[in-house]
Amino acid sequence: MENYTGAFLIIGILVFVLLIGAVKNKAEWIINFVLRGVIGMMAIYFLNLFLADVLPGMKLGYNPITFLASGALGLPGVAMLYGINFYMLL
Repeated sequence: MENYTGAFLIIGILVFVLLIGAVKNKAEWIINFVLRGVIGMMAIYFLNLFLADVLPGMKLGYNPITFLASGALGLPGVAMLYGINFYMLL
């Protein structure tokens, strides 16, 4: 019985260490996603200011879809959103 207790203790410690690593990676991913989303929304804000005089119809809205696109893809996501908006203007 003592051999099984030791084996279960070792397995429990290994699972605990793996869970700590998984939580650390998940937290890093979430922080990275939120930072990219915030930077993307700031880029949309400043591009809206710049493009308001040049192309009045090129303004993008601030909504969860734009936040998710910029959070998942970063600045290429913002470029994609403006590309879709430009295509809709044609």
